[in-house]
Amino acid sequence: MDLTDSALFTVLVAMLGGAIRVSTPFLFVAVGECLTEKSGRINLGLEGNLVLGAMVAYATSFHTGEPWLGVLAAGVSGIFLGLIHGTLCSLPRVNDIAVGIAMMAFGTGLAFYFGRPYIQPPAPLLPSIPLGNWTGIPSLQRALEINPLFFVGIAVALLMSWFFRSTRWGLIVRTTGDSAPAAKAMGVNVDLVRILATASGGFLAGVGGSFLSLYYPGSWNEGLSSGQGLMAVALVIFARWDPIRCIWAAFLFGAAGAIGPAFQAIGITQGFYFFNAAPYILTLFILASSARSRSSAREAPGELSIVK
Repeated sequence: MDLTDSALFTVLVAMLGGAIRVSTPFLFVAVGECLTEKSGRINLGLEGNLVLGAMVAYATSFHTGEPWLGVLAAGVSGIFLGLIHGTLCSLPRVNDIAVGIAMMAFGTGLAFYFGRPYIQPPAPLLPSIPLGNWTGIPSLQRALEINPLFFVGIAVALLMSWFFRSTRWGLIVRTTGDSAPAAKAMGVNVDLVRILATASGGFLAGVGGSFLSLYYPGSWNEGLSSGQGLMAVALVIFARWDPIRCIWAAFLFGAAGAIGPAFQAIGITQGFYFFNAAPYILTLFILASSARSRSSAREAPGELSIVK
């Protein structure tokens, strides 16, 4: 398969634009899950947060005409699911992985049930920032039309990194995740910290879902997420529970998801389904490699059920 310089440039530009777009929901979900897991709890229900957030954002934008109000409403829906998840997991002898699977089904079920009336009607979408007008190249201009949520996600990741390193509350979250007995010895309410961390992570996942329905692909349908909430859990492991590394990991997943459309842009359709499966293949590779990684085991919060 020979590519001319023009075709190669087209592929690279398409991958750049696609990576930015596709990475944005990954970034929000991954940073939210990083906060949750730092407190010592894993939330496999973020797929439900993502899908419900997408539906709530689209419905809110449709009824109010304000897409940014839809983003806020999506975050609130994520808090709702996060509070339920956190409260259930604080009960004795309750497994957080099992609860996460149940919450994933609950969140997607709510979204599918209440979202049926919004599959067809158009809703106001989020705007983009044209950062490529100076290039004079139409394909690059389209690639550099970036939604503000991408920059918000990066800012949240940087702020969370500072929060963990430099604040008392960040120390409390990390201590709770590393050793519940040590946190209790400090007078920390472990259950409350984990409930708040799970709810906050749910808020970010809900915001990530709003990006899907209000910007890219910019509609509401039941197959919108394609498992991005579950893949974000693998992304957090790959990022070694570091919010800044989550930025690069999300961009990597986004680039993997952009491979298929990038080749389509130059007319290459052979192997299309294989290229579209790249993010899922990457997820399997990360999980397999992390299972044998000693550094991953060292950096994982000690209270996570997956490392006990």
